[in-house]
Amino acid sequence: MIRFPAEWEPQAAVLIAWPHHTGDFRNLAAVEQSYSFIADTISQYQPLLIVCRDTEHQRHIEPQLKTLENITFIHATVNDIWVRDTVFLTVENGGKLQLLNFKFNGWGDKYPYQHDNALNHNLLNSAPFKGVNFVVIDFILEGGSVESDGIDTILTTRQCLLNSNRNKDLNQQEIERQLFTHFGAKRVLWIDQENLTGDDTDAHIDTLARFCTATTIAYTASDDPQDPHHDSLQSMQRQLQALRTQSGEAYQLVPLPMPKPIYDDEGQRLPANYSNFLIINNAVLVPVYDDPNDAIALQRLTDIFPDHTIIATPCRPLVHQYGSLHCMTMQFPAKVLNL
Repeated sequence: MIRFPAEWEPQAAVLIAWPHHTGDFRNLAAVEQSYSFIADTISQYQPLLIVCRDTEHQRHIEPQLKTLENITFIHATVNDIWVRDTVFLTVENGGKLQLLNFKFNGWGDKYPYQHDNALNHNLLNSAPFKGVNFVVIDFILEGGSVESDGIDTILTTRQCLLNSNRNKDLNQQEIERQLFTHFGAKRVLWIDQENLTGDDTDAHIDTLARFCTATTIAYTASDDPQDPHHDSLQSMQRQLQALRTQSGEAYQLVPLPMPKPIYDDEGQRLPANYSNFLIINNAVLVPVYDDPNDAIALQRLTDIFPDHTIIATPCRPLVHQYGSLHCMTMQFPAKVLNL
């Protein structure tokens, strides 16, 4: 019996990869301020693993943190910092936790990925991962492309998982079989939805719609008819309304309005959204962008997670590299790591 734990279940730790000056962020100082806030916040609630280049990089990071308690540094090289898509996913297999090492190909061969695809093997040499049960899977999959309800359902988009730049020789039925086999899923809920402008993941579900409970989905919504995303997000809303839980009921749907458009220096719109929140032990970190809709998103998630502390998390600098809070983090379920 295999089960893909939901994000709201008890966690052992969260892992992030700290940006390096050789990376793609132009304003590294602003990005590091966001990283410091995120790291300080997570480490208040649970252990945090920080992947960094080497001892010199670690020494650069340490003064930016309020405390080093609850923090473990792991030295490894990465191509990019979006570890949601590159590090292990965790399942419960026969009552025991197991790490799944899927293949990563740079979001469909868009970017270099040699170091990212090798990251999990490097993690296995670090103390938290030593001796942990893992399996290597010959299937391309990014963590941000699948949402689990913790029971038997996977939520995803056709635009990503069926894209020919991932597993081009597999059709929908064969890809579903992979999800059934590796995650123990019995159902795959497919959404047809184009990616947000500036998102180069081919429409990862974690920018669009998220399980908050087994019967509740928060989703990116637009109430501005002038927004280019409006029609497609209205279509996604109708698709979500048509979905049913295991017991045949409609899901409780909670719309999260989009912030006003944020653009890079070249005038490209960036994929800012509130669906890219992170659930940890007793708290939910919510990306905010200095926008009036920040308050609406925070309140709606407060209503969904009454037993969690809702934490506004500055992410405006992160979207300049086309990702946000959930993209840069990966949680590990309780008791899977050596901590």
